Amino acid sequence: MTTITDIMRTSAVIPVLVIDDAATARPLAEALVAGGLKVLEVTLRTPAALEAIAEMKKVPGAIVGAGTVVNPDQFKQAVDAGAEFIVSPGLTERLAKPIIASGVPFLPGIANAADIMTGLDLGLTNFKFFPAEANGGLKALKALAAPFYQCSFCPTGGITEASAPEWLSFKPVLCVGGSWVTPKGATMEEVEAIARAASGLRG
Repeated sequence: MTTITDIMRTSAVIPVLVIDDAATARPLAEALVAGGLKVLEVTLRTPAALEAIAEMKKVPGAIVGAGTVVNPDQFKQAVDAGAEFIVSPGLTERLAKPIIASGVPFLPGIANAADIMTGLDLGLTNFKFFPAEANGGLKALKALAAPFYQCSFCPTGGITEASAPEWLSFKPVLCVGGSWVTPKGATMEEVEAIARAASGLRG
C-alpha cells in the first residue's frame, strides 16, 4: 500500500473538494488529473461526498481520499466508498487508532505542539497543519517544525495560489491543501488550467 509520504509527494497541491452533486465528481476529477493534480481530497461535508469518492475512483491516475473525517464511523464509510487515504481536521486517539491499525494512509490535522506530540506517540510523523493561515501562517509552522525535525506537513486553510510557493519552499512542507483550484462556477477547462498552474508551483 502507498504511504502517506508518497501521496504527499505526488502533487504540490492537494485540491480540497466540497462536492454537492456526485454527477460532477468524475468530470472534475478528470480535469484535475489532466492538469497534473492526481491526489484529490473529497471532504465529507455534503451528502454527495461518499458517492463522489466512488465516482472519482473511476478516473485513471486519480488518488482519491476522504477529508473532514472526524470519527471511526466516517472512516469506515469512506473506506467502503473507496477512499485511499484519510484526512482529519484534528487528531484524537479514538479516530487515529483504527485508521493506523487498518494501514490506510492517514493525515491528521494538528494546530500546536501538543497535537504533534500526541501524533508522535501514535507513531505518526505526517500532519496537516490546520487552519494554516489562521494559526499564524508559515512563521508559526517554522517555529513548530524546529523541535519536531522528523515531521512533515501539509498546510491547509487560507492558502492561495499566490502564497503556496512560499509554503512549498519550506523543506518540511511536502504539499499544501487548496480550495482555490476549483472556484465556484468554473468550467472544467478552467479547472484543468488552474490545476496545471498549481502542479508547477513546486520547482
